[in-house]
Amino acid sequence: MMANRPAVVTKTEVARSIAAAISAGLKIGRIEVDHREGKVVIFPVGMDDSA
Repeated sequence: MMANRPAVVTKTEVARSIAAAISAGLKIGRIEVDHREGKVVIFPVGMDDSA
């Protein structure tokens, strides 16, 4: 069972990141959220996974 603690990355921060990427003209292919590190990574459509 997980402890009740605040999220390092909140739903609001993820939504803002996505909105900013779309606003900048990015076509999103994949999104990774690392709650331990507090990191949101947005990959564009067609980006090679081996990079």
